[in-house]
Amino acid sequence: MSSDGIAAKVIGQSVRRPREQVEETIREAILSGDLKSGEMLPPEAELARQFGVSRTTLREALRVLSSQHLIRKVPGARGGNFVQAVDYKFLGRTLMDSMSNLMALGRVDFDEVAAVRQFLEVPAVRLAAEKRSEADLATLESILHKQRTLSVDDPEVPGLDRKFHIAIAQSSENRVLASLVSALHHATEPVSYLDLSPDVGRDTVKQHGAIVRAIGRQDPESAEAAIIEHLTYLRGHITDHQNR
Repeated sequence: MSSDGIAAKVIGQSVRRPREQVEETIREAILSGDLKSGEMLPPEAELARQFGVSRTTLREALRVLSSQHLIRKVPGARGGNFVQAVDYKFLGRTLMDSMSNLMALGRVDFDEVAAVRQFLEVPAVRLAAEKRSEADLATLESILHKQRTLSVDDPEVPGLDRKFHIAIAQSSENRVLASLVSALHHATEPVSYLDLSPDVGRDTVKQHGAIVRAIGRQDPESAEAAIIEHLTYLRGHITDHQNR
């Protein structure tokens, strides 16, 4: 209200700082596709000139965009600021980094993340059984074969376990679901929390085999039962190991 009791017309809006304007302009260019994935931004001196801001202001804006995973800075003579790929994998990378930071800071714990991962892996394996292609099945069988040839202390074991679960999620043909499973699996990395004895290693590979066979038969009910048995087994051993 104005002093005479008449409502004042609102025509103003808060004015953004130069850094925020630079951020928003570059962000919009990336999200609209004007700046392509992998494209290098102009040199910092040139960008500062184009925006009419100091190099300090520009660098602050670029740091924020880098923290949002929209650009990455590559050092060296051939380096510069490059546009990150913004696709469904971008979702997984962003969630992975955020979840890892939260766990490292103690803001969320392993059990919380592992529980959500299990909630997502059940529908993922059902969809995989329904939608998998022959190529998807071949990928899973190849990973399983490699797992059967390794001892539990082989450094490839954690990576293969991660690939196995991510391959299932990717077979679901739901890219968002696959990104979420990938990020949560990476954050919890179940094998890293296990006391990997030969017996646990054999049981884990045996359970993986049951999952693959169910997916191969395109039997979602059996696939769901197999992965629940597997994930429950893992969480039980992880809890026992942590309580020692």
